[in-house]
Amino acid sequence: MTHIETRVFGGLAGDLHGTPDDVRPPLLLLHGLTFDRRHWAPFLAQLPAGRRVLALDLPGHGASPESTSYTPDAVAALVHQAVTAAGLASPVVVGHSVGGLLATVYAAEQPVRGVVNVDQPLLPGPFGELLRQNEELLRGPDYLRLWERLTAGMGIDSLPSEAQELVRTVTTPRQDLFLGYWHDVLVRSADEIRAGRERDLAALREQGVFYRHVSTSELPEPYRAWVHSHLPDTVFSVVPSTSHFPHLSHPRELADLVP
Repeated sequence: MTHIETRVFGGLAGDLHGTPDDVRPPLLLLHGLTFDRRHWAPFLAQLPAGRRVLALDLPGHGASPESTSYTPDAVAALVHQAVTAAGLASPVVVGHSVGGLLATVYAAEQPVRGVVNVDQPLLPGPFGELLRQNEELLRGPDYLRLWERLTAGMGIDSLPSEAQELVRTVTTPRQDLFLGYWHDVLVRSADEIRAGRERDLAALREQGVFYRHVSTSELPEPYRAWVHSHLPDTVFSVVPSTSHFPHLSHPRELADLVP
């Protein structure tokens, strides 16, 4: 990638790659919780030279300032300020982990060409139950014990050595980020969250937004049926990986799935 402009875009730190063109839509990259935009380096290296891409540090991450709220709607609004400042028109939004949820919420409110959700179920499911069962721990001084438990199941050891280094060092596992970005999972009921995601998917359907849901193994059929019932044209793709980071383990395969 060439022509990189690094600065603050509408309040968020980011890298703007490439130049505008009339052939390929711009890309907006949203990383996962505690990480930052540097996690996209292997993926960016697989994109065609000159592709217009904005990789942001989410609020409270990397070089971006903290926010008074980290709910999906609040973060999506801040991301839109950055997109506007960067001059991106109807990007394809690629989000990993919590970034996949944010990409979905963002696309339901703002003009986009498409969404690529990387390894992020839209319903909390067992993960939400785990967070609620450990809320006292998460709010206490030993909160990192829960994060260590979660990262132990992310398959980090299976990644290439340079990618392992990225995951283990380019991270800010702060308590305020966990409580902020997981706020809705902790305080809202599963039915409330489901209703919110159904509204998002209905908005994407009405707007005709392309939606690709990328996972590292086949998602359960009931979940796929639920998504399809609200957004029938959703494309489910599998990038086989033993880690939670297909953009690090299989960047070429993921790049091929991005319109």
